[in-house]
Amino acid sequence: MQRRIEALRTPDARFERLPAFPFAPHYVDDLAGYEGLRAHYLDERPAKAAANAQTFLCLHGEPTWSYLYRKMLPVFVAAGHRVVAPDFFGFGKSDKPIDDAAYTFTFHRDMLRRFIEKLDLTDITLVVQDWGGLLGLTLPMEFPQRIKRLLVMNTALAVGASPGPGFDAWKAFVKSKPDIDVGALMKRGNPLLSDGEAAAYGAPFPDIRYKAGVRRFPELVMVAPEMDGAGISRKAAQWLSTSWSGESFMAVGMQDPVLGPAVMSALRKQIRGCPPPLEIADGGHFVQEWGEEIAKAAVRAFAA
Repeated sequence: MQRRIEALRTPDARFERLPAFPFAPHYVDDLAGYEGLRAHYLDERPAKAAANAQTFLCLHGEPTWSYLYRKMLPVFVAAGHRVVAPDFFGFGKSDKPIDDAAYTFTFHRDMLRRFIEKLDLTDITLVVQDWGGLLGLTLPMEFPQRIKRLLVMNTALAVGASPGPGFDAWKAFVKSKPDIDVGALMKRGNPLLSDGEAAAYGAPFPDIRYKAGVRRFPELVMVAPEMDGAGISRKAAQWLSTSWSGESFMAVGMQDPVLGPAVMSALRKQIRGCPPPLEIADGGHFVQEWGEEIAKAAVRAFAA
């Protein structure tokens, strides 16, 4: 990754007056191996830290960004914890490489590794969903002294096989629409969203040039054992099932047609000591839209 990667930066005006999103932006542009690419993250801290203060590291998925955590973040902060929520390159307020080929599993995973090291994050509660989990759940074995707890929602470890026909249909759908309307997509899958909230999800993507990351994520899911990331995901599944000793909390959006109850049941078996999940009966794939309930339950569980 020595060559400079050509990227676009979404104009700040696109992010003005987003509903329920008063959080200040933070940026880092010198991650090792990503020099010149600017990554955005939220970094919210309580006025008074809890005695058991944690850092909730919240990782989004496809095609969302840190806006996804707007309902969970205030709960964590009110409980006395720090919340850090980065946007992957290609998403949110982070820079967006224009070449589809720039995006790989390793490209995204290494960014997370460098980000954790750059901010020197410790006592981490790793909060993951969708691609946040495909990538994030490979990190505890690498940072066992930093990552102490898991909050897992509608995700999986991709070890070399398709998650099922729901994913296959989603992958084909995205491939057929290179200029996909992200706001409309989110509204269709989450009718409870206001028009303003749906527009906020689409704000990072003014036109097709900004959507390479959105197009690529479905293509990167490791559906064959030789794909980039499949091997390390198998190692992670083994490590989580045998060596993970931290606390875990799982929430499942029961209406998710792609990474729903069956997939999450299988994932629970891969995470040593993971208790039965909180089931969100009306929750879909983007279960963070029911996030206040989940966040409160997770805070209670970890405090106990």
